[in-house]
Amino acid sequence: MKWLFSALLCVGLAGAQAAVPGVLTIRFLDVGQGDAVLITSPEGKSVLYDGGRSEPRMRELLTQYRVKSLDLVAASHADADHITGLIPAVQLFKPKLFLNNGIPATTQTWAKLVGSVQAAGTTGLLASPRVINLGSVKITVLPPPAGMPKTEQNLNSAGLLVQYGTFKALMTGDSETAETAGWLKTYPASFFGPIDVYKSIHHGAANGDNAAWLAAVRPKNVVIGVGPNTYGHPTETALSLYRSVRATTYRTDQSGTVTVTVQPGGAFAISTEKGSSRRPPAGPSAVPASPRPVSPAPASPALAPGVFYPNCAAARAAGVTPLLRGQPGYRSGLDGDGDGRACE
Repeated sequence: MKWLFSALLCVGLAGAQAAVPGVLTIRFLDVGQGDAVLITSPEGKSVLYDGGRSEPRMRELLTQYRVKSLDLVAASHADADHITGLIPAVQLFKPKLFLNNGIPATTQTWAKLVGSVQAAGTTGLLASPRVINLGSVKITVLPPPAGMPKTEQNLNSAGLLVQYGTFKALMTGDSETAETAGWLKTYPASFFGPIDVYKSIHHGAANGDNAAWLAAVRPKNVVIGVGPNTYGHPTETALSLYRSVRATTYRTDQSGTVTVTVQPGGAFAISTEKGSSRRPPAGPSAVPASPRPVSPAPASPALAPGVFYPNCAAARAAGVTPLLRGQPGYRSGLDGDGDGRACE
């Protein structure tokens, strides 16, 4: 049975942690209005999928999470809010490969990225139906379906399906309805869902996720990469769709970086850099409730809603140990000596 643990972290608790060896770590980085996903295998091999719109911010994040190397950088497409942060990543770590959709942009940002790739000796890799083995993690590349107009970067987004044990994560850039419809014609629905952790298309835009696509993807958790913007992202249209499929939604503008740690076999934990994780009520018109404060509990506290660790190994992987009595996730079954400090 697959367990889902949603970890409630105080600000900065996981902020300076490197990826834990022996588990898959996926970080949906807080890059403001943009996307960036850092994937690190149990063996320490890493992929950066998109990089947000700020070079300084990406440098900060690579330092904060103690990144030592990158094996591959990937651009879902060539828009600035996805590729700018790839520039310092390439300059710092000289990855072996640069995965992209093969459609160059006519921008200074794209030219700078290509120049950095060439200077680093990094090899370009065209998105095509292929599997990349990142250590023990299987990454399937979703190239743009045939027939997408080459003048539209969003409709030519390259996606990644990440699999480790029974766990699945999916990220598809800024793909829109025409592209997701093309993928549904190319792959059976069972190829996609259910997806344990899913990156919202196009920062929660109204023209991104759609009912037919989500019916195939069946996301359990959705992460929206978003910051201050004038586009209205995330839109109520997108948020209603996520509520309708009963997915838990995380936003980087509210929670900071969202980290997923996956144990061998597929059990996973979700933690947030700031704020709290929560499950929004079901139904298209429901309004997510505000998280309730956790009060100190008596000797045998009830488990905080939405936070469960089946064992201390899971709690350690989430970076929340020791668990103190009254904290989310603490329970007497993990506190062998009954001193109020579990998983010491």
